[in-house]
Amino acid sequence: MDKDVSDWWRQTEADIDSARFALSGEKYYVVVIFAQQSAEKALKTIYLLRHNELSPKIHDLVELCALVSAPAEIVEQANELSGTYFSSRYPGAAPKIPVDYYNERKQFSFCSAPR
Repeated sequence: MDKDVSDWWRQTEADIDSARFALSGEKYYVVVIFAQQSAEKALKTIYLLRHNELSPKIHDLVELCALVSAPAEIVEQANELSGTYFSSRYPGAAPKIPVDYYNERKQFSFCSAPR
């Protein structure tokens, strides 16, 4: 199971690096996608550590927070980030297509959330 934990955490860190790379290229919708993915994988890594088994196959960050008893501050950030799952990926899920909806003027508190 240690290798599984290591693999999950390594992918979490790779997703964070991808978000940073996308940020440097001003691909803000991609930043949001990888921010959500890294948060999901981090929570699933915690679940794996605590339960010695893979987490349920869910993508809702708030639900994952409940499964690992995350602190309120993390739940709050997860709630904001969960709302981006569809809007950062699919046209029609937000007022504009993702590439236009997520731009440098759109601020998200999860960008400064604890790691």
